[in-house]
This record gives sequence, structure tokens and C-alpha cells, in this order.
Amino acid sequence: MDAQTVYKPSLLESYATPAPMTDLSRLADRLGDLPDDLTGLVEMLQGLLVHIFWAERYGLKLDEARQAEVQLRPAWQRFSRLFELDASPLRVPRPLQRRLVSNCRDFSLMLVALLRLQGKPARARCGFGTYFRPGHYEDHWVGEVWDAGRWRMVDAQLDALQRQVLQIQFDPLDLPPGAFLTGGQAWQLCRTGRANPRHFGIFRWHGWNFIRGDLWRDLLALDRFEILPWDFWVALEKPLSRSPKSTWEAVDRLASIKVDNEADLASLRTALAEGNFYPPEEWAG
Repeated sequence: MDAQTVYKPSLLESYATPAPMTDLSRLADRLGDLPDDLTGLVEMLQGLLVHIFWAERYGLKLDEARQAEVQLRPAWQRFSRLFELDASPLRVPRPLQRRLVSNCRDFSLMLVALLRLQGKPARARCGFGTYFRPGHYEDHWVGEVWDAGRWRMVDAQLDALQRQVLQIQFDPLDLPPGAFLTGGQAWQLCRTGRANPRHFGIFRWHGWNFIRGDLWRDLLALDRFEILPWDFWVALEKPLSRSPKSTWEAVDRLASIKVDNEADLASLRTALAEGNFYPPEEWAG
């Protein structure tokens, strides 16, 4: 398939344009002098954020107020809070106690927001990482950056400590095939019996409903509305165990959606609207 033909400029322009969760225009006067390369942006973010589940590994104890920073949805609110903690330019790494408490979604969202600020096509993806625990598909988010005619998957969270602890042998700025599965890929893998849905999730939450939730989040992210990992709304209220066969088949169709061209994006938006899958718009702040 000819990527230059499929990925038309208008589609790439859509992913290069800020959307509700990634619009940083109100902070434009504080976001100058950014690295103009992917490696530099990722390294910069790793010096500004601390992952909530890894904080103690770095020797940082978080009280409830600091932990609540992961509840900030749009990127502009996250950067605003970062500047409240430390008003230094973004290129200046923060001491641990003044880094913004974040999770995998936040690393991905903030990277995508900065790339779109620079006019570069990027999008967040929700699904499952295979590199956290053997035989387990961990709930996770990564970013995708358009590079040399393809979407390049990037895990901005994996700094030197995490790579060492997890024994990462691949380039986190260019994930190899199979390292990360989108929500749709995970659903299809389980529906065809090639994987056990109980192996997908995080902590005590696993199974079909969890996979469906990540599928919904991934589809919304493809439509440039990146919600929190635990956001819950009407589309997720009915457990799949109580759903008819037609509901499962409807999810099958959604899981097969790929946004590789403008028609795909239009089909995705139609499916989300007809299924009442959109969460409240006010979540964008």
C-alpha cells in the first residue's frame, strides 16, 4: 500500500492541528524555544513529569494533593499546573518534587500536544503494552508520530530507569510490531481466541469490559479527543456479559476501524455519533 497516496495531506493536517485536549494556544507565550526533534521533546518531558506508579522508585513520596494531578484532562491544564510548580522554561529539568505527577496517557497527550504545536502530525493511542510483565497485556498509552511515510509508535514514558528495570531492549521512540496493541487489536486478538481477555488490564481490572473501554478510548483519541484512562460514561454502563450478540458484533465492527485515510476518519465519526459513544464535551475544560 502506497502510504503517500493513502495518507493525504488533509488527513495529516488534521493530526497536525491542535484539538480540544491538545490546544496550547492560551499558553503560547510560555512555550517558546522547544526542541524541534522527537528525541529532544521526549527527553524534555521526562525531565518535567514523574509517573505516579514509579514515583517511589525515584525516591519521591506523593500526598493526595499531588496524586490528584493525574485528574487534569486537557494538556493546557497540565502545563499550567507544571508552571505553578516551577515557572522555569520547559527546557529546564525540574527537581523530582516539582515535576508534574502524570501517567502513561499524560506523557502521550503532552507529547502529542507539543508536536501539534509545532505543526507535526501526531496522535495518541490507547491499548496494551506487552513489555511490563511477561504474559500480560498492561493497560497503556503511547503516541504515534508521522515520520518518513509511516506512523511511528513512541513510548515517551520509558526513561533510563524504567528501561533498566523493565529490561527494555528496543527503541522506545520506535516501538517494534507487537510491543503495543491498540484497543481494537486487543479486542480482535481475544475474539479470535488467540489471547485470553483475562490477561488484559491493570491491577484487579481485566477482561472483556476493560478491553472494550480501551477500544472506546483509542477510537476517541483517533478522533482527537483523548480522555482519562478511568473516565466512565454512558457508553460503558452496560456490562458485555448482559449484552446480546448484536452488541458484540457492533464492537467487532468498531474494532476493525483503522484511520488510514479521510474516508476512515469520516466513518469513525459516524460510528461514534450513531452509537452515542462521545463523552461530555466539557471534559476538555
